[in-house]
Amino acid sequence: MYTIEEIKERIEPLKPKYFTQAQQKLDLLTKPKGSLGRLEEIAKQIVAITRNISPSLNHKCIVTMAADHGVVKEKVSAYPPQVTTQMVYNFLSGGAAINVLSQHIGAKVYVVDMGVDHDFKPHPQLYLKKIAYGTANIAEGPAMSRAEALQAVNIGIEVVEDLVRGGCSIIGTGEMGIGNTTPSSAIAAVMCGEDIEQVTGKGTGISEQDIKNKVEVIQRSINVNRPNSSDGLDVLAKIGGFEIGGIAGLILGAAMTRIPVVVDGFISTAAAIIAQSIAPQCQPYMLASHRSAEIGHIIMMQKLGLKPMFDFDMRLGEGTGAAMGISIADASIKILNQMATFGDAGVSKKL
Repeated sequence: MYTIEEIKERIEPLKPKYFTQAQQKLDLLTKPKGSLGRLEEIAKQIVAITRNISPSLNHKCIVTMAADHGVVKEKVSAYPPQVTTQMVYNFLSGGAAINVLSQHIGAKVYVVDMGVDHDFKPHPQLYLKKIAYGTANIAEGPAMSRAEALQAVNIGIEVVEDLVRGGCSIIGTGEMGIGNTTPSSAIAAVMCGEDIEQVTGKGTGISEQDIKNKVEVIQRSINVNRPNSSDGLDVLAKIGGFEIGGIAGLILGAAMTRIPVVVDGFISTAAAIIAQSIAPQCQPYMLASHRSAEIGHIIMMQKLGLKPMFDFDMRLGEGTGAAMGISIADASIKILNQMATFGDAGVSKKL
């Protein structure tokens, strides 16, 4: 298990020379300079992350972290907690939205049981890493111990290391956990210094009255636990979730192994804030997929300094936004690697 200090030590800053080399290569292609906008920016970032002027993203992975939450006792979700278990089975049988979109982009889905209130049998696409049968109720006390929070982060790192050994070249983050927009909103409020109302949305589709209850539950959780906003691991332990810690670990692990990580929506971005707090130098390794319809998402994006690739009014989670983001990232690299240069095509350059 890595300590926080070891995680920090293993993440290296991106080197400017790779951005320069990628820019030089892009400028030779048959197009006006900069005319492909964000696609060019993404390509340069991936070159710098991988330290490869012609990177390949042929082995795409989506990792969906799953866990239950004790805070569902406070009636913060429109769905019963057993849906977490049911959806994990749906992922493993290939019937969920993330399976469809992953197949569409040529990615493989892996599910990690971080803390689901159910015992699963082994499955080729399932990592059995259960820390506990769900977190404690954050409205009454800490979600988990600090040791469990560090364990969750390390599990995420271990999953990345395992996938990279198998050839994985890009990772998308995903999650499943009924009630998990509540701890995510709590994290957003604490880490971004925002009013709870400004970062708390409908989640799975609760009513306006239920949103008021959700805000009150989050306020109680913060009051009871008093998380330290300058210590991401403390925030994770007190008001987070096992899958949120796992996603933070995915992001840190991607940075440690120098592969790009595409961050999904609201819950994944809450995890990204935890990861950035633990090791600020991991931020350049992140690619933000989309702007979630959850109201607090853009506030967290601004805190991270990330710019989402697209806005489709999505708020499903699972890694669905990350899958579409990986598709865009792959397109950027294909432009870099497959497009003809002016010299190759016999096209005259700008006068």
